Amino acid sequence: MTDHYAVVGNPIGHSKSPIIHRLFAEQSGQDMEYRAELGDLCDFEEQVADWFKSDLQGLNVTLPFKERALALATKKTSRAVIAGASNTLRFNSKTAELEADNTDGVGLMRDLQDRLGIELKHKRILILGAGGATRGILGPILEAHPALVALTNRTEARAVSLVQSMQIALGSCPLVFNAQSELVQHHTAFDLIINATSASLKGEVPPLPPGVWAEQTVAYDLAYVPSGETAFLAYARQQGATKCADGLGMLVEQAAEAFYWWRGVLPDTAQVLKQLRSALAK
Repeated sequence: MTDHYAVVGNPIGHSKSPIIHRLFAEQSGQDMEYRAELGDLCDFEEQVADWFKSDLQGLNVTLPFKERALALATKKTSRAVIAGASNTLRFNSKTAELEADNTDGVGLMRDLQDRLGIELKHKRILILGAGGATRGILGPILEAHPALVALTNRTEARAVSLVQSMQIALGSCPLVFNAQSELVQHHTAFDLIINATSASLKGEVPPLPPGVWAEQTVAYDLAYVPSGETAFLAYARQQGATKCADGLGMLVEQAAEAFYWWRGVLPDTAQVLKQLRSALAK
């Protein structure tokens, strides 16, 4: 019997999730179908309820519905609670509960550590942006015991609020807010700079002082483009960064964790990432 899964977002036409999960299913011999659904900004909750009542076993959730998805669930993983958002839902037929998880952070960590060989322990990390993308990745980053995680954001109040909420959720942690002026004043280079803003999707680069870059600085953009080099990564190379990566690897890894949560099978992500990169290049 074929099981049914989907991804919901608004917009949703750009989503690569149907391709990724089709490749996962083919690779692991899973009898499942995966579709994309356009979420209704007003009736999202009713849509989700209807889908799970009809044929759905699991649902991936993307912008702008991640926080609303978490609120729908009656059971939540700790990483979804810490993130304050869910990108993965499933219906537990045994308990009749809708369960929520967030796989964004583990997806990033697997891409950074396993694929790129970047360890975060005792490292200085700068994250650009304090939106939902940052919330999803902060918990696993902080659990890797970096020396410092600094947030900078166009809206100071939002970044300060995120720092405070994460400190409450995790207890004592090396997470601080840095205004642009403070970055200039301290003139301190970082080991890893993560762009978690949407600037690259518009071909733009978040403003940063030159002092944050050094030759050993790794630049990572959560966004991705067919060429593999976003505007942010191109800028990073100009500033001397020698190791740069876009977010396609994270996209595949977070999908693999969702697939594992649903099906109990962890796919071979290296092969799928290679296939996806090749498809994008065409």
